[in-house]
Amino acid sequence: MPIVIGARPESPFTNPIGLLGDCHRRIERFLDILVHVAEHARGESLTGEQRSAWDTALRYFREAAPKHTADEEESLFPRLRAIDTPQVRALLERVASLEADHASAEAIHAEVDILGCAWLRQGTLPPEQAARLIAILAQLRDLYRRHIAIEDHEVFPLATAALSPSDRQAIGHEMASRHGLKTSV
Repeated sequence: MPIVIGARPESPFTNPIGLLGDCHRRIERFLDILVHVAEHARGESLTGEQRSAWDTALRYFREAAPKHTADEEESLFPRLRAIDTPQVRALLERVASLEADHASAEAIHAEVDILGCAWLRQGTLPPEQAARLIAILAQLRDLYRRHIAIEDHEVFPLATAALSPSDRQAIGHEMASRHGLKTSV
């Protein structure tokens, strides 16, 4: 990922909730790339720049995004479920719908990947496949807008307040390990 001058630095694993939010920004950027390329090229031949961006975005959603889902479902959500406060209990009702969103997004990403890889392989997509790709990317964008808003504005702030320092540290360790990194959290 290119360095952007003036960009906010990524959160460290010592701030796992911040890191989850940073990942949301990457999801938004890579999804914007997919939507932009699909809408502009409409299944026709890709320019070199479009092809590179398309391939990178597909790879991100194939390789990195599932780790983000695991970070939430295997590290964050279970720890929230262990906290017995009225605020967290109320929030947990939303978590089930967030997990359902993860499953829905995974299914849509699988179809995007199939169509997207076919486009890269074949050089073009038939009009009906190009239209399907644009439609499911719009569906995915809508799902992520709602999903990310709930996590960024409800789940993450409450998690930051409710999780103990040791829980945050454990989440950071688990996330680093899941992402294949060693950390001194």
